[in-house]
Amino acid sequence: AHRQSVLANNLANVSTQGFRAELASYRAVPLRGDGASTRVFAIETTTGHLDAPGSAQQTGRNLDVMAQGNAWFAVQGLDGTEAYTRAGSFHVSAEGNLQTIGGLNVLADGGAPINAPLGSNVTIGSDGTVTAQVGNQPPNNIGRLKMVTPGPDAPIKRSPDGLFRTPTNDPLPLDATARLASGQLESSNVNAVENMVGMIQTARQFETQMRLLQTAESNDRSAAQ
Repeated sequence: AHRQSVLANNLANVSTQGFRAELASYRAVPLRGDGASTRVFAIETTTGHLDAPGSAQQTGRNLDVMAQGNAWFAVQGLDGTEAYTRAGSFHVSAEGNLQTIGGLNVLADGGAPINAPLGSNVTIGSDGTVTAQVGNQPPNNIGRLKMVTPGPDAPIKRSPDGLFRTPTNDPLPLDATARLASGQLESSNVNAVENMVGMIQTARQFETQMRLLQTAESNDRSAAQ
């Protein structure tokens, strides 16, 4: 059931921008009880996410950006904490804040939201610098996107809201060397064929286990008779 849930979630997000496929694996859990714990169960668990980047989708839109390498965009979650996403389709809200498609504020390198003058033409440079131009006036630098690069010493994990955070919810430091590509978006890194095959294998494995249980039950009845 756990594996089927993970695979189904991956397949449901095969077209979600910047989605990271969930990974599942088995772990050994000792069987507790009277006597020595000499036996173990093999239990499946979600171990993390697939780090491989998705493919680039060209859009030509100023506020569509794709983080390069293992960089992530910093946003403000609904709970007020700093969180990270690879989805780079942004827009300017009615209040002038640079936001994600889901309405979350995109954070600047100082940790605050980025505000643009209403009616301005907003563009994002390869280093994350955000500029706004009103009419024929010279472009004005209104901030720089906060981009971070997780690693073994600074891991992130998926939260229930779909965003990624550090295990302690502490913000990661700015990566001044992180870069992005403008006018394109990152697709999901889910391999649809691989996950579909996994769903079929899971169903067949379940059927096999049920037949084994039925055989054991039949043998038990025969022995009792």
